[in-house]
Amino acid sequence: MRHLIAGLLLSCVGIIAPAGAQSRSDATIKADPALEHRILEVRSLLAGTEGDPTATFSPDFLAQVPASSVAALAKQLRDAFGAVGAVEQVTAVSPWQARFRLRYEKAIAPVEIAVAPAEPHQITQLLIRPPVTLQAPRTEASVDAVAAALAALPGKAGILFARLDKNGPLPLAAANADQAFAIGSEFKLVILAELVRAITAGERRWDDMVTLDGTPLPGGLYAQRPPGTAVSLRELAGRMISVSDNSATDILLRGLGREKVEAMLSTVGIARPEGMRPFLGTLEAFKLKGVDGGALGRRWTAADEAGRRTLLAEAVARTPSSSIDEKLFATGKPLQIEGVEWFASPADMVRVMDWLRHHTESGPAAEARALLAQNPGVGRDAAARWQYLGYKGGSEPGVIAMTFLLHAKGGDWYAMSASWNDPAAVVDDARFAALMTRAVEVAAQR
Repeated sequence: MRHLIAGLLLSCVGIIAPAGAQSRSDATIKADPALEHRILEVRSLLAGTEGDPTATFSPDFLAQVPASSVAALAKQLRDAFGAVGAVEQVTAVSPWQARFRLRYEKAIAPVEIAVAPAEPHQITQLLIRPPVTLQAPRTEASVDAVAAALAALPGKAGILFARLDKNGPLPLAAANADQAFAIGSEFKLVILAELVRAITAGERRWDDMVTLDGTPLPGGLYAQRPPGTAVSLRELAGRMISVSDNSATDILLRGLGREKVEAMLSTVGIARPEGMRPFLGTLEAFKLKGVDGGALGRRWTAADEAGRRTLLAEAVARTPSSSIDEKLFATGKPLQIEGVEWFASPADMVRVMDWLRHHTESGPAAEARALLAQNPGVGRDAAARWQYLGYKGGSEPGVIAMTFLLHAKGGDWYAMSASWNDPAAVVDDARFAALMTRAVEVAAQR
Protein backbone atom coordinates (compact mmCIF):
# COMPACT_ATOMS: atom_id res chain seq x y z
CA MET A 1 0.00 0.00 0.00
CA ARG A 2 1.25 3.46 -0.72
CA HIS A 3 0.92 6.74 1.11
CA LEU A 4 -1.26 7.96 -1.76
CA ILE A 5 -3.30 5.73 -4.02
CA ALA A 6 -1.41 6.55 -7.24
CA GLY A 7 1.80 5.00 -6.01
CA LEU A 8 3.77 7.76 -4.32
CA LEU A 9 6.89 6.28 -2.77
CA LEU A 10 7.46 7.69 0.71
CA SER A 11 9.71 4.96 1.98
CA CYS A 12 12.53 7.46 2.21
CA VAL A 13 10.43 10.64 2.15
CA GLY A 14 10.70 11.07 -1.56
CA ILE A 15 9.28 10.65 -5.02
CA ILE A 16 10.80 8.15 -7.40
CA ALA A 17 9.95 7.50 -11.00
CA PRO A 18 12.09 5.66 -13.54
CA ALA A 19 15.15 7.14 -15.18
CA GLY A 20 17.96 5.84 -17.32
CA ALA A 21 21.12 4.22 -16.05
CA GLN A 22 23.15 6.30 -13.62
CA SER A 23 26.37 7.83 -14.93
CA ARG A 24 29.60 8.27 -13.00
CA SER A 25 29.97 11.70 -11.39
CA ASP A 26 32.77 13.76 -12.91
CA ALA A 27 33.80 17.33 -12.12
CA THR A 28 34.05 18.07 -15.85
CA ILE A 29 30.41 17.18 -16.57
CA LYS A 30 28.16 20.17 -17.09
CA ALA A 31 24.43 20.24 -16.60
CA ASP A 32 22.41 21.12 -19.67
CA PRO A 33 20.54 24.42 -19.26
CA ALA A 34 17.27 22.49 -19.52
CA LEU A 35 18.26 20.44 -16.47
CA GLU A 36 19.18 23.60 -14.56
CA HIS A 37 15.79 25.06 -15.46
CA ARG A 38 13.94 21.98 -14.19
CA ILE A 39 15.88 22.12 -10.90
CA LEU A 40 14.58 25.63 -10.32
CA GLU A 41 11.07 24.47 -11.24
CA VAL A 42 11.31 21.72 -8.63
CA ARG A 43 12.24 24.33 -6.02
CA SER A 44 9.18 26.41 -6.97
CA LEU A 45 6.86 23.40 -6.90
CA LEU A 46 8.12 22.27 -3.49
CA ALA A 47 7.86 25.83 -2.20
CA GLY A 48 4.24 25.94 -3.38
CA THR A 49 4.80 29.27 -5.11
CA GLU A 50 4.32 28.43 -8.79
CA GLY A 51 4.70 25.74 -11.42
CA ASP A 52 2.60 23.19 -13.29
CA PRO A 53 3.51 19.56 -12.51
CA THR A 54 1.76 18.35 -15.66
CA ALA A 55 4.22 20.35 -17.73
CA THR A 56 7.25 19.70 -15.55
CA PHE A 57 7.06 15.91 -15.18
CA SER A 58 6.93 13.23 -17.87
CA PRO A 59 3.68 11.32 -18.52
CA ASP A 60 5.26 8.10 -17.17
CA PHE A 61 6.22 9.90 -13.96
CA LEU A 62 2.74 11.34 -13.52
CA ALA A 63 1.21 7.92 -14.19
CA GLN A 64 2.79 6.80 -10.93
CA VAL A 65 2.83 10.10 -9.02
CA PRO A 66 -0.03 12.40 -10.05
CA ALA A 67 0.23 16.16 -9.68
CA SER A 68 -1.92 16.09 -6.53
CA SER A 69 0.58 13.75 -4.90
CA VAL A 70 3.47 16.08 -5.71
CA ALA A 71 1.59 18.92 -4.04
CA ALA A 72 0.76 16.75 -1.03
CA LEU A 73 4.39 15.75 -0.52
CA ALA A 74 5.54 19.35 -0.94
CA LYS A 75 3.17 20.46 1.80
CA GLN A 76 4.22 17.60 4.06
CA LEU A 77 7.86 18.65 3.76
CA ARG A 78 7.09 22.32 4.40
CA ASP A 79 4.97 21.43 7.42
CA ALA A 80 7.83 19.39 8.83
CA PHE A 81 10.82 21.57 7.91
CA GLY A 82 9.56 25.08 7.21
CA ALA A 83 9.74 27.28 4.13
CA VAL A 84 11.86 26.32 1.12
CA GLY A 85 15.07 28.29 0.66
CA ALA A 86 17.90 28.09 -1.83
CA VAL A 87 19.12 25.38 -4.17
CA GLU A 88 22.70 24.50 -3.21
CA GLN A 89 25.62 22.39 -4.43
CA VAL A 90 24.33 21.27 -7.82
CA THR A 91 26.53 18.39 -9.06
CA ALA A 92 25.94 17.09 -12.58
CA VAL A 93 26.13 13.33 -13.01
CA SER A 94 25.44 13.69 -16.74
CA PRO A 95 24.07 16.59 -18.79
CA TRP A 96 20.61 15.27 -17.90
CA GLN A 97 21.09 14.08 -14.30
CA ALA A 98 22.22 15.88 -11.17
CA ARG A 99 22.33 15.89 -7.40
CA PHE A 100 21.66 18.99 -5.35
CA ARG A 101 20.66 20.15 -1.90
CA LEU A 102 17.47 22.02 -1.13
CA ARG A 103 17.58 24.17 1.97
CA TYR A 104 14.53 24.41 4.21
CA GLU A 105 14.25 26.56 7.34
CA LYS A 106 14.92 23.60 9.60
CA ALA A 107 16.67 21.05 7.36
CA ILE A 108 18.61 20.36 4.19
CA ALA A 109 17.16 17.80 1.78
CA PRO A 110 19.45 15.92 -0.64
CA VAL A 111 17.73 15.62 -4.03
CA GLU A 112 18.47 13.62 -7.19
CA ILE A 113 16.89 14.53 -10.52
CA ALA A 114 16.90 13.31 -14.12
CA VAL A 115 15.26 14.82 -17.18
CA ALA A 116 14.62 13.41 -20.63
CA PRO A 117 17.35 14.33 -23.17
CA ALA A 118 14.66 14.98 -25.79
CA GLU A 119 12.43 18.03 -25.89
CA PRO A 120 10.64 19.20 -23.80
CA HIS A 121 13.13 17.75 -21.27
CA GLN A 122 10.52 16.78 -18.69
CA ILE A 123 11.54 15.28 -15.36
CA THR A 124 11.68 11.48 -15.43
CA GLN A 125 13.10 10.95 -11.93
CA LEU A 126 12.96 12.89 -8.70
CA LEU A 127 14.26 11.46 -5.45
CA ILE A 128 14.13 13.44 -2.21
CA ARG A 129 16.30 11.83 0.44
CA PRO A 130 15.48 12.13 4.17
CA PRO A 131 16.15 15.77 5.13
CA VAL A 132 18.95 16.38 7.62
CA THR A 133 17.75 18.60 10.45
CA LEU A 134 19.58 21.85 11.19
CA GLN A 135 18.13 22.33 14.66
CA ALA A 136 20.17 19.84 16.63
CA PRO A 137 22.76 17.11 16.05
CA ARG A 138 21.61 13.55 15.94
CA THR A 139 21.86 12.16 19.44
CA GLU A 140 21.15 8.46 18.90
CA ALA A 141 24.55 6.82 19.40
CA SER A 142 23.41 3.22 18.93
CA VAL A 143 20.64 1.11 17.48
CA ASP A 144 19.42 0.62 21.06
CA ALA A 145 19.01 4.41 21.32
CA VAL A 146 17.05 4.44 18.06
CA ALA A 147 14.89 1.60 19.40
CA ALA A 148 14.15 3.65 22.52
CA ALA A 149 13.22 6.66 20.39
CA LEU A 150 10.89 4.53 18.27
CA ALA A 151 9.23 3.02 21.35
CA ALA A 152 8.43 6.54 22.56
CA LEU A 153 6.52 7.50 19.41
CA PRO A 154 2.72 7.84 19.55
CA GLY A 155 0.76 4.78 18.46
CA LYS A 156 2.95 1.70 18.40
CA ALA A 157 6.36 0.99 16.90
CA GLY A 158 8.90 -1.81 16.85
CA ILE A 159 12.36 -2.62 15.55
CA LEU A 160 14.77 -5.53 15.28
CA PHE A 161 18.45 -5.37 14.35
CA ALA A 162 20.02 -8.82 14.02
CA ARG A 163 23.19 -10.49 12.81
CA LEU A 164 22.50 -13.22 10.28
CA ASP A 165 24.47 -16.42 10.80
CA LYS A 166 24.07 -20.07 9.85
CA ASN A 167 21.56 -20.64 12.65
CA GLY A 168 19.36 -17.71 11.70
CA PRO A 169 19.01 -14.13 12.96
CA LEU A 170 20.74 -13.29 16.26
CA PRO A 171 19.02 -10.25 17.85
CA LEU A 172 21.35 -7.38 18.74
CA ALA A 173 18.83 -4.59 19.45
CA ALA A 174 15.07 -4.77 19.66
CA ALA A 175 11.83 -3.16 20.79
CA ASN A 176 8.48 -4.90 20.25
CA ALA A 177 10.23 -7.08 17.68
CA ASP A 178 7.60 -9.84 17.69
CA GLN A 179 4.57 -7.56 17.57
CA ALA A 180 2.64 -7.59 14.30
CA PHE A 181 2.27 -4.27 12.49
CA ALA A 182 0.68 -3.09 9.27
CA ILE A 183 3.66 -2.98 6.89
CA GLY A 184 2.37 -1.39 3.69
CA SER A 185 4.34 -2.26 0.57
CA GLU A 186 6.84 -4.44 2.40
CA PHE A 187 4.45 -7.28 1.53
CA LYS A 188 6.01 -7.16 -1.94
CA LEU A 189 9.09 -8.92 -0.55
CA VAL A 190 6.99 -12.09 -0.24
CA ILE A 191 6.06 -11.88 -3.93
CA LEU A 192 9.75 -11.44 -4.75
CA ALA A 193 10.53 -14.50 -2.61
CA GLU A 194 8.07 -16.64 -4.60
CA LEU A 195 9.67 -15.43 -7.84
CA VAL A 196 13.12 -16.30 -6.46
CA ARG A 197 11.87 -19.75 -5.50
CA ALA A 198 10.33 -20.33 -8.93
CA ILE A 199 13.47 -19.17 -10.76
CA THR A 200 15.69 -21.37 -8.60
CA ALA A 201 13.40 -24.34 -9.27
CA GLY A 202 13.54 -23.73 -13.02
CA GLU A 203 9.81 -22.96 -13.20
CA ARG A 204 10.40 -19.36 -14.27
CA ARG A 205 13.11 -17.27 -15.88
CA TRP A 206 13.81 -13.56 -15.52
CA ASP A 207 13.30 -13.17 -19.26
CA ASP A 208 9.86 -14.81 -19.26
CA MET A 209 7.34 -12.39 -20.75
CA VAL A 210 3.89 -11.47 -19.45
CA THR A 211 1.36 -10.07 -21.91
CA LEU A 212 -1.06 -7.49 -20.54
CA ASP A 213 -4.64 -8.59 -21.19
CA GLY A 214 -6.58 -5.49 -20.16
CA THR A 215 -7.33 -6.68 -16.64
CA PRO A 216 -7.81 -3.56 -14.45
CA LEU A 217 -4.69 -2.48 -12.60
CA PRO A 218 -3.96 -0.02 -9.79
CA GLY A 219 -1.89 3.11 -10.36
CA GLY A 220 1.51 2.54 -11.93
CA LEU A 221 3.31 2.42 -15.24
CA TYR A 222 1.47 -0.60 -16.65
CA ALA A 223 -1.99 0.77 -15.94
CA GLN A 224 -1.28 3.10 -18.86
CA ARG A 225 -0.08 0.40 -21.27
CA PRO A 226 -2.47 -1.12 -23.87
CA PRO A 227 -3.50 -4.79 -23.93
CA GLY A 228 -0.96 -6.86 -25.80
CA THR A 229 2.03 -5.11 -24.22
CA ALA A 230 4.67 -7.68 -23.27
CA VAL A 231 6.87 -7.13 -20.23
CA SER A 232 9.50 -9.37 -18.63
CA LEU A 233 9.40 -10.76 -15.11
CA ARG A 234 12.74 -9.00 -14.54
CA GLU A 235 11.26 -5.61 -15.36
CA LEU A 236 8.14 -6.21 -13.30
CA ALA A 237 10.11 -7.35 -10.25
CA GLY A 238 12.54 -4.46 -10.59
CA ARG A 239 9.77 -1.89 -10.63
CA MET A 240 7.85 -3.62 -7.83
CA ILE A 241 10.87 -3.38 -5.52
CA SER A 242 12.73 -0.25 -6.58
CA VAL A 243 9.81 2.12 -7.17
CA SER A 244 7.04 0.07 -5.52
CA ASP A 245 4.97 0.10 -8.71
CA ASN A 246 1.54 -1.19 -7.74
CA SER A 247 0.57 -2.20 -11.27
CA ALA A 248 3.72 -4.32 -11.59
CA THR A 249 2.93 -5.87 -8.21
CA ASP A 250 -0.56 -6.97 -9.17
CA ILE A 251 0.62 -8.37 -12.51
CA LEU A 252 3.24 -10.47 -10.71
CA LEU A 253 0.84 -11.64 -8.00
CA ARG A 254 -1.67 -12.75 -10.61
CA GLY A 255 1.00 -14.36 -12.80
CA LEU A 256 2.78 -16.24 -10.01
CA GLY A 257 -0.46 -17.23 -8.30
CA ARG A 258 -1.95 -16.07 -5.02
CA GLU A 259 -1.87 -19.60 -3.61
CA LYS A 260 1.85 -19.97 -4.31
CA VAL A 261 2.65 -16.61 -2.74
CA GLU A 262 0.61 -17.59 0.32
CA ALA A 263 2.54 -20.86 0.53
CA MET A 264 5.73 -18.82 0.86
CA LEU A 265 4.57 -17.00 4.00
CA SER A 266 5.64 -19.71 6.44
CA THR A 267 8.63 -20.64 4.29
CA VAL A 268 10.16 -17.16 4.52
CA GLY A 269 9.53 -16.90 8.25
CA ILE A 270 6.20 -15.13 8.80
CA ALA A 271 5.26 -16.45 12.25
CA ARG A 272 1.53 -15.70 11.88
CA PRO A 273 0.79 -16.09 8.17
CA GLU A 274 -2.92 -15.59 8.76
CA GLY A 275 -2.06 -11.86 8.98
CA MET A 276 -1.52 -11.93 5.21
CA ARG A 277 -4.18 -14.43 4.15
CA PRO A 278 -5.88 -14.10 1.80
CA PHE A 279 -2.88 -12.36 0.23
CA LEU A 280 -4.26 -9.09 -1.10
CA GLY A 281 -3.33 -7.38 -4.33
CA THR A 282 -3.04 -3.61 -4.15
CA LEU A 283 -6.14 -2.92 -6.26
CA GLU A 284 -8.14 -5.26 -4.02
CA ALA A 285 -6.94 -3.36 -0.96
CA PHE A 286 -7.92 -0.05 -2.54
CA LYS A 287 -11.40 -1.41 -3.25
CA LEU A 288 -11.77 -2.62 0.32
CA LYS A 289 -10.80 0.76 1.72
CA GLY A 290 -12.15 3.09 -0.92
CA VAL A 291 -15.62 2.00 -2.05
CA ASP A 292 -18.77 3.24 -0.30
CA GLY A 293 -16.79 4.71 2.56
CA GLY A 294 -14.91 1.48 3.23
CA ALA A 295 -17.98 -0.77 3.45
CA LEU A 296 -16.21 -3.69 1.79
CA GLY A 297 -13.30 -3.29 4.19
CA ARG A 298 -15.59 -3.54 7.19
CA ARG A 299 -17.03 -6.76 5.78
CA TRP A 300 -13.48 -8.04 5.28
CA THR A 301 -12.48 -7.28 8.86
CA ALA A 302 -15.55 -9.02 10.26
CA ALA A 303 -15.13 -12.18 8.15
CA ASP A 304 -13.02 -15.28 8.75
CA GLU A 305 -10.50 -16.43 6.13
CA ALA A 306 -13.05 -18.41 4.12
CA GLY A 307 -15.43 -15.47 4.15
CA ARG A 308 -12.70 -13.15 2.98
CA ARG A 309 -11.89 -15.42 0.05
CA THR A 310 -15.53 -15.39 -0.94
CA LEU A 311 -15.60 -11.61 -0.64
CA LEU A 312 -12.57 -11.29 -2.96
CA ALA A 313 -13.99 -13.71 -5.51
CA GLU A 314 -17.43 -12.12 -5.57
CA ALA A 315 -18.09 -8.58 -4.29
CA VAL A 316 -14.55 -7.25 -4.68
CA ALA A 317 -14.06 -8.82 -8.11
CA ARG A 318 -17.37 -7.38 -9.34
CA THR A 319 -16.65 -3.86 -8.07
CA PRO A 320 -15.22 -1.67 -10.86
CA SER A 321 -12.03 0.28 -10.22
CA SER A 322 -13.93 3.46 -11.05
CA SER A 323 -15.88 3.00 -7.80
CA ILE A 324 -12.77 3.72 -5.71
CA ASP A 325 -12.88 7.17 -4.16
CA GLU A 326 -10.42 9.32 -6.11
CA LYS A 327 -9.59 11.19 -2.89
CA LEU A 328 -9.12 8.01 -0.91
CA PHE A 329 -5.93 9.11 0.87
CA ALA A 330 -6.24 12.86 0.24
CA THR A 331 -7.34 13.65 3.81
CA GLY A 332 -4.20 12.00 5.19
CA LYS A 333 -6.27 10.11 7.76
CA PRO A 334 -5.47 6.45 8.50
CA LEU A 335 -8.01 4.15 6.85
CA GLN A 336 -8.76 0.76 8.43
CA ILE A 337 -5.07 0.05 9.01
CA GLU A 338 -5.89 -2.42 11.77
CA GLY A 339 -8.06 -4.56 9.50
CA VAL A 340 -7.31 -4.06 5.80
CA GLU A 341 -3.55 -4.38 5.45
CA TRP A 342 -0.65 -6.81 5.36
CA PHE A 343 0.61 -7.68 8.84
CA ALA A 344 4.05 -8.83 9.99
CA SER A 345 6.46 -8.18 12.84
CA PRO A 346 9.96 -6.71 12.55
CA ALA A 347 11.26 -10.20 13.41
CA ASP A 348 9.21 -11.64 10.53
CA MET A 349 10.69 -9.17 8.06
CA VAL A 350 14.22 -9.83 9.26
CA ARG A 351 13.61 -13.53 8.59
CA VAL A 352 12.25 -12.68 5.12
CA MET A 353 15.44 -10.80 4.29
CA ASP A 354 17.53 -13.66 5.66
CA TRP A 355 15.64 -16.12 3.43
CA LEU A 356 16.24 -13.89 0.42
CA ARG A 357 19.93 -13.65 1.32
CA HIS A 358 20.32 -17.43 1.48
CA HIS A 359 18.43 -18.03 -1.77
CA THR A 360 20.19 -15.39 -3.85
CA GLU A 361 23.79 -16.35 -3.12
CA SER A 362 24.35 -17.86 -6.56
CA GLY A 363 22.60 -19.03 -9.69
CA PRO A 364 20.01 -17.13 -11.74
CA ALA A 365 18.08 -15.95 -8.66
CA ALA A 366 21.12 -13.91 -7.56
CA GLU A 367 19.81 -11.07 -9.75
CA ALA A 368 17.27 -10.36 -7.02
CA ARG A 369 20.02 -8.82 -4.87
CA ALA A 370 20.61 -6.14 -7.49
CA LEU A 371 16.88 -5.37 -7.52
CA LEU A 372 16.86 -4.95 -3.75
CA ALA A 373 19.81 -2.57 -3.94
CA GLN A 374 18.38 -0.19 -6.56
CA ASN A 375 16.66 2.03 -4.00
CA PRO A 376 18.64 2.01 -0.71
CA GLY A 377 15.95 3.86 1.25
CA VAL A 378 18.58 6.04 2.97
CA GLY A 379 21.04 8.66 1.78
CA ARG A 380 24.27 7.89 -0.05
CA ASP A 381 26.47 8.52 2.98
CA ALA A 382 24.58 6.06 5.14
CA ALA A 383 24.42 3.42 2.40
CA ALA A 384 28.13 3.80 1.63
CA ARG A 385 29.01 2.52 5.10
CA TRP A 386 27.97 -0.96 3.96
CA GLN A 387 29.39 -3.30 1.33
CA TYR A 388 25.83 -4.06 0.24
CA LEU A 389 22.46 -2.62 1.24
CA GLY A 390 19.15 -4.09 0.10
CA TYR A 391 15.92 -2.37 1.00
CA LYS A 392 12.13 -2.32 0.84
CA GLY A 393 9.77 -0.01 2.64
CA GLY A 394 6.10 0.76 2.74
CA SER A 395 3.72 3.46 3.91
CA GLU A 396 0.23 4.88 3.88
CA PRO A 397 -1.44 7.30 6.30
CA GLY A 398 -0.83 5.92 9.78
CA VAL A 399 1.69 3.32 8.55
CA ILE A 400 5.38 3.37 7.75
CA ALA A 401 7.87 0.49 7.65
CA MET A 402 11.48 0.06 6.49
CA THR A 403 13.50 -3.16 6.16
CA PHE A 404 17.18 -3.52 5.25
CA LEU A 405 19.52 -6.35 4.28
CA LEU A 406 23.04 -5.27 5.21
CA HIS A 407 26.44 -6.74 4.32
CA ALA A 408 29.19 -5.23 6.44
CA LYS A 409 32.53 -4.37 4.93
CA GLY A 410 34.03 -6.75 7.47
CA GLY A 411 32.04 -9.62 5.95
CA ASP A 412 29.16 -10.21 8.37
CA TRP A 413 25.51 -10.02 7.28
CA TYR A 414 22.80 -8.18 9.20
CA ALA A 415 19.15 -7.28 8.78
CA MET A 416 17.10 -4.50 10.30
CA SER A 417 13.36 -3.90 10.20
CA ALA A 418 11.11 -1.36 11.89
CA SER A 419 7.45 -0.37 11.69
CA TRP A 420 5.33 2.42 13.12
CA ASN A 421 1.52 2.38 13.16
CA ASP A 422 -0.98 4.89 14.51
CA PRO A 423 -4.64 4.26 13.65
CA ALA A 424 -5.61 7.64 15.09
CA ALA A 425 -3.23 9.99 13.29
CA VAL A 426 -0.79 10.39 10.43
CA VAL A 427 2.68 9.22 11.38
CA ASP A 428 5.67 11.49 10.85
CA ASP A 429 7.34 9.82 7.87
CA ALA A 430 10.30 12.21 7.98
CA ARG A 431 10.98 11.52 11.66
CA PHE A 432 10.81 7.77 11.14
CA ALA A 433 13.06 7.89 8.07
CA ALA A 434 15.59 10.01 9.94
CA LEU A 435 15.65 7.54 12.83
CA MET A 436 16.13 4.60 10.49
CA THR A 437 18.86 6.41 8.59
CA ARG A 438 20.61 6.95 11.90
CA ALA A 439 20.14 3.29 12.79
CA VAL A 440 21.76 2.23 9.51
CA GLU A 441 24.66 4.61 10.18
CA VAL A 442 25.39 3.54 13.76
CA ALA A 443 24.83 -0.15 12.99
CA ALA A 444 27.72 0.02 10.54
CA GLN A 445 30.03 1.02 13.41
CA ARG A 446 29.77 -2.47 14.86
